[in-house]
Amino acid sequence: MRKLRWSRYRRVLCFLTFVAIAVLAGCATQPRPETLDPPGFFLGLLHGFLILFSFIGSLFSNVRIYAFPNSGGWYDFGFLCGASMFLGGGGASSR
Repeated sequence: MRKLRWSRYRRVLCFLTFVAIAVLAGCATQPRPETLDPPGFFLGLLHGFLILFSFIGSLFSNVRIYAFPNSGGWYDFGFLCGASMFLGGGGASSR
């Protein structure tokens, strides 16, 4: 009996934690866009290729890894292609 109560307590605690995180994430805001022409595919490709250097820079200064605002799907596709080219893609794990 005691074990059943503990698992129910854990489920309720996990659910409440999830709800709290969801509420806090709903309050997040983004800065206003400063440019009229958002980055597209080719800048996404460049940003994806430079992901490691951007990450290291973001640890020490106010550098973003992912551009905001961006043009949406094409930027995401370019970012994914660039990151997979730099990080080795699926070919590195096929050996």
